[in-house]
Amino acid sequence: MKNRQAIRPARVVVFIALCIYAVVQLYPLFWLIMFSLKDNKQIFGGNALGLPKPWVFENYVVAFKNAKVGTYLFNSIIVTGLSIFFVILLSTMASYAIARLRWKYSNAFLLFITTGMMIPVHASLLPLFLNFSKLGILNTRASLIIPYVGFGLALATNIMTMFFKSVPLELEEAAIIDGCNLRQNFTYVMVPMVKPAITTVAIFTYLDTWNELMFANTFINKAEYKTLTVGIMSLVGEYATSWGPIGAGLVIATIPSIIGYMLVSKKLPESISAGAVKG
Repeated sequence: MKNRQAIRPARVVVFIALCIYAVVQLYPLFWLIMFSLKDNKQIFGGNALGLPKPWVFENYVVAFKNAKVGTYLFNSIIVTGLSIFFVILLSTMASYAIARLRWKYSNAFLLFITTGMMIPVHASLLPLFLNFSKLGILNTRASLIIPYVGFGLALATNIMTMFFKSVPLELEEAAIIDGCNLRQNFTYVMVPMVKPAITTVAIFTYLDTWNELMFANTFINKAEYKTLTVGIMSLVGEYATSWGPIGAGLVIATIPSIIGYMLVSKKLPESISAGAVKG
């Protein structure tokens, strides 16, 4: 009983501290939602921090219809989804070849790919723009997907190679004895063993592509292909700006991140701990 009584105050203090931390972390999201439900009079009239009076739900209608936020959201989902898919696909196949197949220059090839992390993104902006202009793919989603995948492969291949090397060789040998060929061994044996790595790569790629602005602002000028970051930025007017619809657009841009976190929240601690052990 004495031990329980001694522990209870400490638990209360920890609980209070965690509640305060949660409030501090969630308040910006709450403020953004309230901001999106106000008009300019409320925002600049002394009610920037209070509850909306009245609640201007029309901001979301304006954001979807007039500001084309729905189109920007669709473009961001397509670009981000395809980037994640190709990064996982290419890095998984390359990492398997590096880690499990015996060939002379596997380590040199890994080093070559890893050096991609040392290339400054800004240094590639002009060469990519010139090449995409010659190829005629400016103002297309491909002009964003290609650099996103290219810059995402270096870190992804490094992570996946680490995980593939940690898988016991006996699993592959048992699969070969059972009659699996190279493709079946890769698809049905090895890939399921590195699911934490795939989740980690997907998270990193999502964070790098969803909020990216430099490439999206440079390579895309047509409104029908703009992503959310560029589209919301373009809502700022030259002489006057309706801040409510911009806040609504920012809330809409945040929703996929929240949904994505909810989907991977159970696997996220596993991915982080597994990555720490492999590192």
